[in-house]
Amino acid sequence: MKKTFLVFCVLVSHLYWPQGVNTEIRKSKTELLSELNESQKGFYNAAFLKFVEALKSSDQQMINTLISDKVKEIVTDNVIQKLSGGISFDKNRVIFKSGYQSLADGAKYPTIQYRYENDKNIPPRDILTVVFEDSGKILGVKPEFSE
Repeated sequence: MKKTFLVFCVLVSHLYWPQGVNTEIRKSKTELLSELNESQKGFYNAAFLKFVEALKSSDQQMINTLISDKVKEIVTDNVIQKLSGGISFDKNRVIFKSGYQSLADGAKYPTIQYRYENDKNIPPRDILTVVFEDSGKILGVKPEFSE
Protein backbone atom coordinates (compact mmCIF):
# COMPACT_ATOMS: atom_id res chain seq x y z
CA MET A 1 0.00 0.00 0.00
CA LYS A 2 2.85 2.36 0.81
CA LYS A 3 4.46 1.70 -2.58
CA THR A 4 1.19 2.43 -4.38
CA PHE A 5 0.74 5.66 -2.47
CA LEU A 6 4.35 6.71 -3.23
CA VAL A 7 3.93 6.03 -6.97
CA PHE A 8 0.64 7.93 -6.96
CA CYS A 9 2.26 10.94 -5.21
CA VAL A 10 5.14 11.04 -7.68
CA LEU A 11 2.78 10.98 -10.66
CA VAL A 12 0.39 13.59 -9.25
CA SER A 13 3.15 15.92 -8.09
CA HIS A 14 4.03 16.69 -11.73
CA LEU A 15 0.63 18.27 -12.13
CA TYR A 16 1.31 20.76 -9.36
CA TRP A 17 4.80 21.84 -10.35
CA PRO A 18 4.85 25.21 -12.07
CA GLN A 19 5.25 25.02 -15.77
CA GLY A 20 7.05 27.64 -17.83
CA VAL A 21 4.83 29.93 -19.83
CA ASN A 22 6.28 31.68 -22.83
CA THR A 23 5.14 35.29 -22.64
CA GLU A 24 7.45 36.50 -25.38
CA ILE A 25 5.59 38.16 -28.24
CA ARG A 26 7.23 37.58 -31.57
CA LYS A 27 7.18 40.50 -33.91
CA SER A 28 7.18 39.30 -37.47
CA LYS A 29 10.14 40.71 -39.29
CA THR A 30 10.71 40.27 -42.95
CA GLU A 31 13.99 38.50 -43.52
CA LEU A 32 15.51 39.24 -46.90
CA LEU A 33 18.10 37.06 -48.58
CA SER A 34 20.69 38.18 -51.17
CA GLU A 35 20.44 41.78 -52.36
CA LEU A 36 18.77 42.67 -55.69
CA ASN A 37 21.03 44.27 -58.30
CA GLU A 38 20.48 47.86 -59.45
CA SER A 39 18.61 46.96 -62.66
CA GLN A 40 16.24 44.70 -60.73
CA LYS A 41 15.66 47.43 -58.15
CA GLY A 42 14.87 49.90 -60.93
CA PHE A 43 12.48 47.48 -62.66
CA TYR A 44 10.53 46.59 -59.51
CA ASN A 45 10.60 50.16 -58.19
CA ALA A 46 9.03 51.43 -61.44
CA ALA A 47 6.24 48.84 -61.11
CA PHE A 48 5.64 49.90 -57.52
CA LEU A 49 5.52 53.61 -58.41
CA LYS A 50 2.85 52.84 -61.03
CA PHE A 51 0.93 50.92 -58.37
CA VAL A 52 1.13 53.85 -55.92
CA GLU A 53 -0.16 56.24 -58.60
CA ALA A 54 -3.05 53.87 -59.33
CA LEU A 55 -3.84 53.70 -55.59
CA LYS A 56 -3.67 57.45 -55.28
CA SER A 57 -6.12 57.97 -58.14
CA SER A 58 -8.27 54.95 -57.12
CA ASP A 59 -7.86 53.47 -60.61
CA GLN A 60 -9.17 49.92 -60.04
CA GLN A 61 -8.49 48.84 -63.62
CA MET A 62 -4.83 49.87 -63.43
CA ILE A 63 -4.46 48.23 -60.01
CA ASN A 64 -5.78 44.96 -61.48
CA THR A 65 -3.17 45.06 -64.26
CA LEU A 66 -0.34 45.63 -61.77
CA ILE A 67 -1.17 42.91 -59.23
CA SER A 68 -0.50 39.21 -59.60
CA ASP A 69 -3.20 36.83 -60.78
CA LYS A 70 -2.52 34.84 -57.59
CA VAL A 71 -3.96 37.60 -55.40
CA LYS A 72 -6.67 39.12 -57.60
CA GLU A 73 -9.39 37.05 -55.94
CA ILE A 74 -8.60 38.33 -52.45
CA VAL A 75 -7.93 41.97 -53.35
CA THR A 76 -11.28 43.66 -52.87
CA ASP A 77 -12.23 47.33 -52.76
CA ASN A 78 -12.09 47.12 -48.97
CA VAL A 79 -8.51 45.81 -49.09
CA ILE A 80 -7.53 48.61 -51.50
CA GLN A 81 -9.04 51.23 -49.18
CA LYS A 82 -7.19 49.84 -46.16
CA LEU A 83 -3.93 49.76 -48.10
CA SER A 84 -4.44 53.34 -49.29
CA GLY A 85 -4.91 54.37 -45.67
CA GLY A 86 -1.61 52.68 -44.71
CA ILE A 87 0.48 54.54 -47.29
CA SER A 88 1.25 58.24 -47.04
CA PHE A 89 1.07 59.65 -50.56
CA ASP A 90 2.51 63.04 -49.65
CA LYS A 91 5.86 61.65 -48.44
CA ASN A 92 8.64 60.39 -50.70
CA ARG A 93 9.60 56.73 -50.35
CA VAL A 94 13.13 55.45 -50.83
CA ILE A 95 14.47 51.92 -50.93
CA PHE A 96 15.64 50.76 -47.51
CA LYS A 97 16.45 47.10 -48.28
CA SER A 98 15.94 44.69 -51.11
CA GLY A 99 16.37 40.99 -51.61
CA TYR A 100 14.44 37.76 -51.89
CA GLN A 101 11.85 36.57 -49.41
CA SER A 102 10.59 33.01 -48.96
CA LEU A 103 6.83 32.71 -48.75
CA ALA A 104 4.52 29.94 -47.59
CA ASP A 105 4.62 28.21 -50.99
CA GLY A 106 8.39 27.72 -50.58
CA ALA A 107 9.33 29.96 -53.50
CA LYS A 108 11.57 33.00 -53.17
CA TYR A 109 10.23 36.27 -54.49
CA PRO A 110 11.92 39.63 -55.10
CA THR A 111 11.11 42.01 -52.25
CA ILE A 112 11.79 45.68 -51.65
CA GLN A 113 11.38 47.45 -48.33
CA TYR A 114 10.71 51.18 -48.52
CA ARG A 115 11.10 53.82 -45.86
CA TYR A 116 9.99 57.42 -45.93
CA GLU A 117 12.76 59.76 -47.04
CA ASN A 118 12.58 61.94 -43.91
CA ASP A 119 12.72 58.91 -41.55
CA LYS A 120 16.37 58.68 -40.49
CA ASN A 121 15.82 56.12 -37.69
CA ILE A 122 17.69 52.81 -37.83
CA PRO A 123 15.63 50.71 -38.31
CA PRO A 124 13.09 53.09 -39.84
CA ARG A 125 9.90 53.77 -37.91
CA ASP A 126 7.64 52.96 -40.87
CA ILE A 127 8.54 50.33 -43.44
CA LEU A 128 6.55 49.33 -46.48
CA THR A 129 7.39 45.82 -47.70
CA VAL A 130 6.44 44.99 -51.30
CA VAL A 131 6.73 41.44 -52.69
CA PHE A 132 6.89 41.01 -56.47
CA GLU A 133 6.68 38.20 -58.98
CA ASP A 134 9.64 37.94 -61.35
CA SER A 135 7.45 39.57 -64.02
CA GLY A 136 7.10 42.73 -61.88
CA LYS A 137 3.52 42.10 -60.81
CA ILE A 138 2.83 42.78 -57.15
CA LEU A 139 2.08 39.81 -54.88
CA GLY A 140 1.74 41.73 -51.65
CA VAL A 141 2.15 45.06 -49.89
CA LYS A 142 2.58 45.20 -46.14
CA PRO A 143 2.88 48.48 -44.22
CA GLU A 144 4.72 48.00 -40.91
CA PHE A 145 4.60 50.63 -38.18
CA SER A 146 6.74 50.54 -35.08
CA GLU A 147 5.53 52.17 -31.92
